[in-house]
Amino acid sequence: MKLNYRFSDPLLAQLAFTHRSIGRPNNERLEFLGDALLGAIIAEMLYEVHPKANEGELSRLRAQLVNGQALAMVARELELGDELKLGPGELKTGGFRRDSILADAFEALIAAVYLDGGFDACRTTVRALFHERIIALRRSSKDAKTRLQEWLQAGGWPLPVYELTACHGEDHAKTFSISCAIAEPSPIMAEASGGSRRAAEQDAAEIVLNQLLEQQRAS
Repeated sequence: MKLNYRFSDPLLAQLAFTHRSIGRPNNERLEFLGDALLGAIIAEMLYEVHPKANEGELSRLRAQLVNGQALAMVARELELGDELKLGPGELKTGGFRRDSILADAFEALIAAVYLDGGFDACRTTVRALFHERIIALRRSSKDAKTRLQEWLQAGGWPLPVYELTACHGEDHAKTFSISCAIAEPSPIMAEASGGSRRAAEQDAAEIVLNQLLEQQRAS
């Protein structure tokens, strides 16, 4: 493991790597705590780096950093797969490579650092791991439609369908309502309104993308 932290209680680290397929005790409780800690510390970092961003923009950025795929990537960089303790079934099916298991173990590890060394140690560890990611995210920030399209294309799924559902108001102050729908990986449809078709499409795409990321985290 390449984590730059030395545990006073190595048993906490071992628990963080113990999947529920082993039985009890396992890392599920640590995962719950680590998820909350990661969310809070990364929210703090984004708040500092993006002083003009609104709540929705900050939530979008956090979702890009703490979704299952992103956390699994961090776990692989730390070589957490080599540390996992899995039951026979998960071993046979390659559970040590699965995004959801790696992401959960990473969250559990963050909680283990917190319980072992306190909040300051946990905060220092998370900030070191995510500093470059947050800077890179700032440099390459893309609009919601582009990010949704790229996310779907990466999975080989069909592109979203946008549809004008309503248009209200005078010519100089129209409000457009747009729906954004996807069929795969699961059917989702969202609707948003805005002062232009483009703005409404962006907001609808943002809603769909956030739902996809939440589903991914829950899987």
